[in-house]
Amino acid sequence: MQQLYSDLSFHLLNDDRPSIYLNEIYDKPEFKQYPFSMLRRLRSTEQSPVHHPEGNVWNHTLLVVDEAAKRKSRSTDAPVFMWSALLHDIGKPATTKIRKGKITAYNHDKLGEKLARQFLHEFTRDRVFIDKVAFLVRYHMQILFVVNDMPYKDIKGMKLQTDIHEVALLGLCDRLGRTGANPAEEERQVRLFIERCAAAKTGINE
Repeated sequence: MQQLYSDLSFHLLNDDRPSIYLNEIYDKPEFKQYPFSMLRRLRSTEQSPVHHPEGNVWNHTLLVVDEAAKRKSRSTDAPVFMWSALLHDIGKPATTKIRKGKITAYNHDKLGEKLARQFLHEFTRDRVFIDKVAFLVRYHMQILFVVNDMPYKDIKGMKLQTDIHEVALLGLCDRLGRTGANPAEEERQVRLFIERCAAAKTGINE
């Protein structure tokens, strides 16, 4: 199990398309065991075809890690960034439900923080690394919340616990990891997110 974690870390950091390796290990016996089984469940978790025409959460995650691989040089911590990309939707299997005929996954970001910690704790005791990944998972939906001024936005908490620029980079990859995404529009949304976070009065010395 530890070897698979090490190999996966290597491919996340060094491959142009880590999705190829992820598909290769999907049916390995070790990948069927906990905690990798949490990632394996992504394939059986469907998403709204309106927002995710690429299909299930596994398909989406593969697209996101490939987008992240293109941009990891822009991150201040590539290992944290790539593991965040892989684990960002780990909370969806447990939160996905059909409500009024629509597929939803409310609070998957909050549960995702907890599950990301559980996953990584199986392989490392580096609490700084685990915290950084977990908080990026926790706040990866904030672009949507902040740009649309939704009640779930938490600029103060985000600034206290992580880096809004890392959230923005991960969020961009998340938004581009969908079939038919418009790169220019997604970049515009991310810029707006950063501007609104910078302008927000949170009472934090920056």
